[in-house]
Amino acid sequence: MQILDVSQLVELYAKGERNFPGISLVNANLIEAQLAEISLPGACLSGSNLSAANLYRINWVEADLTKAILWRSVLQNAYGVKVNLSQAILIKANLNGADLHGANLTKADLRLADLRNTDLSGANLSGADLRYANLSNANLVGADLSNCNLTGTNLNQADLWNSKLDKAIVSRTNLCDANFSKIEISDIEALFVDLVKA
Repeated sequence: MQILDVSQLVELYAKGERNFPGISLVNANLIEAQLAEISLPGACLSGSNLSAANLYRINWVEADLTKAILWRSVLQNAYGVKVNLSQAILIKANLNGADLHGANLTKADLRLADLRNTDLSGANLSGADLRYANLSNANLVGADLSNCNLTGTNLNQADLWNSKLDKAIVSRTNLCDANFSKIEISDIEALFVDLVKA
C-alpha cells in the first residue's frame, strides 16, 4: 500500500493524476478538498476528515473509510461497490445516484443525507442513523436495515424487496409507492408511517 501525505495527493491531482489505487491516508485532513473524479479503489482513508469535499464521481471501490467524516460532502454518482463506511459521518452528504452496492454502512450517521436514486442493494446499513434522509427511488434490494432509525426518512418509490427491517424505528417515514415485498420484520417500532399507495 502506497503511503502519501495530503500535500502530495493534492499536488499530483493538480498535475492531472486521478488514479491512486490502494493509497493510505489514515486520519488525513481533506476538508473542502476539490477531488472530483478521483479514483481511490482499495484505498485506506479511515478516520479522515473530508467534510464539504467535492468527491463527485469518485471511484472508491472496496476503500476503507471507517469512521471518516464526510459531512456535507458531494459524492454524487460515486462508484463505491463494497466500500467500507462503517461508523462514518455522512450528515447532509450528497450521494444522489451513487453506486454503493454491497457497501458496509453499519452504524453510519446519514441524517439528512441525499440518497435519491442510490444503489444500496445488498448493503449493510444495520444500526445506521437515517433520520430525515431522502432515499426516494433508491435500490435497497436485499439491504440490511435492521436497528436503523428511519424517523422522517423519505422512502418514496424505494425498492425494499427482500430487505431486513428487524428492530428498525419507522416513525413518520414516507413509504409511498415503495416495494417492500418479502421484507423481514420483527420488533419494528412504527408510528405515523405514511403507507399510502405502498
